[in-house]
Amino acid sequence: MPTRADPYPNFNFIVKLGDIGGDDQITGGFSDVSGLGNEVKYSEYRNGSDRENHPRKIPNVNTTNDVTLKRGVIGDLRLFTWIKDTREGRWKRQTVTITLLDEARSPVCRWVLSGCGPKTYTAGPLAAKGGGEVAMEELHLVAERIDFQQA
Repeated sequence: MPTRADPYPNFNFIVKLGDIGGDDQITGGFSDVSGLGNEVKYSEYRNGSDRENHPRKIPNVNTTNDVTLKRGVIGDLRLFTWIKDTREGRWKRQTVTITLLDEARSPVCRWVLSGCGPKTYTAGPLAAKGGGEVAMEELHLVAERIDFQQA
């Protein structure tokens, strides 16, 4: 990823859901991706003979945040099929890749989420008052690991 004075805009990105490709590729772009993050937890430890009167911080386990994907309802059932398979005991971990694009739509960087599974699916709200808004669906994913890469 080249260094530049201005940050990249956040409105050009591609989401690839796991091993699904070719004719099985999830169709329909996502309008929002949020929650990309990782937290390293620390333990406090101090030897009785330490001269400093405070504990050291020692890194141990880390956790990856849940990630939320949003898109307009387009009638593609593959996301819901993944959820259905998971709840019926046929869980298949997926790799999810979010690629940020620059203004010319060239890849800049990517976040790779490993060991993903669906956690929560919501659709709506649906409103008959004629607001003309898009019907949306939202998928919350769990992930075991997140990595950041240059494109």
